[in-house]
Amino acid sequence: MMTFLDCWVRVATDLFAQALAGEPELADSLPRPFSEGAFGFRAALTGEVEGRFTILIDGAILEAPLLGEGADQRAGWAELIRESLDAAAGELLAKGGAKCRVESFEPVDGQSQITRAFVLRAGERSWAVQVREELRPASEAVPAQPRPPGADAPAAKLSPGLELLLDVELEASLRFGSREMPLGEILDLGPGDVVQLDRHVADPVDLIVGDRIVARGEVVLVNGNFGLRVTEVAAPQRRLETIRCLF
Repeated sequence: MMTFLDCWVRVATDLFAQALAGEPELADSLPRPFSEGAFGFRAALTGEVEGRFTILIDGAILEAPLLGEGADQRAGWAELIRESLDAAAGELLAKGGAKCRVESFEPVDGQSQITRAFVLRAGERSWAVQVREELRPASEAVPAQPRPPGADAPAAKLSPGLELLLDVELEASLRFGSREMPLGEILDLGPGDVVQLDRHVADPVDLIVGDRIVARGEVVLVNGNFGLRVTEVAAPQRRLETIRCLF
């Protein structure tokens, strides 16, 4: 099913190429740190799809006159991003049958967690563009039940044997993908060479403990460092099996 983010990517790819000087290309990318002065905009959506949709842009893009010489670049980007969001809502209705609209639109500062990362390329220059999608079908918007005053959150019960293992430190790593290569190709690698992996840039990455996949998720930036926003986890029994392969 097509999501609002899918629609925005399609619309923005065409809109940026048409509206900006040099016909820049918007493409998927791994997250990368912004330069100083990153800026962005957050929209609140209502309707059959509701929530928040945030777009962040590398501040260095304001130095490039993509919106015309002498134009207020920041104001121009605000207008262009708002136009792309309105167009994405129309695209979602046409392609997915879900009706929504932009209820509010405001500037925001940079943030750490993202859903998807892009790069906007124009000639030899490029700028990071990052999106955070916090949307859901309106039918899923169920209010949380408040706890009685003074009540604590329920604690998970663990067996005494398992509690002894909770302080065991395990090495965890992220796997973006893999590829089998002949030894000759490996020996021929040099600085600047690109090795293509077997995973699309939008696919979730794996969290590996031992030789087991214990979770998958999205790459995010946390205080300038890469992190993982978990979207799915293996069953507890499968996660415990990682200990067996390490000891």
